[in-house]
Amino acid sequence: MPILLFIYGTLHPDRAPRAIAHAARRLASIGPATICGRVYDLGAYPGAILDPAAPPIPGELFAVPDEATLAALDAYEDYRPDAPASSLFLRVETTATMPDGSHHPCWVYVYNREV
Repeated sequence: MPILLFIYGTLHPDRAPRAIAHAARRLASIGPATICGRVYDLGAYPGAILDPAAPPIPGELFAVPDEATLAALDAYEDYRPDAPASSLFLRVETTATMPDGSHHPCWVYVYNREV
C-alpha cells in the first residue's frame, strides 16, 4: 500500500525550500484534495490543526516513494516519533477528500504548539 501525504504548505514540490527540495521532488502527485482543519500563518510557514467542524483546507495528495523520503520530511518538519511532545509538527493520520468525492487515508503534518 502506498504512503500518502497531504500537503498544504511549503513541502509542496513547487514551493519547497532548498533544504527539503531534494525530498519533495520525489513525491508523486495524486491530485488536489482537502482535509478539515484550520491553517495558521506562522510567518515563514503555515501550520494546520485538524478540526472536523472546520471548513476544508485545500491542498494536494502525494504518494511518498519510500521510507527514506518520509524520514527526510519528518526531520525537516521537526517530527520526532520517539519524542512527540517536543516535536514542532506531528505526522498524524487523517482522511483526504478528492474532487470526485473519494476519501483516502493519508498522513499530514499538524502544528504541535498553541496558536
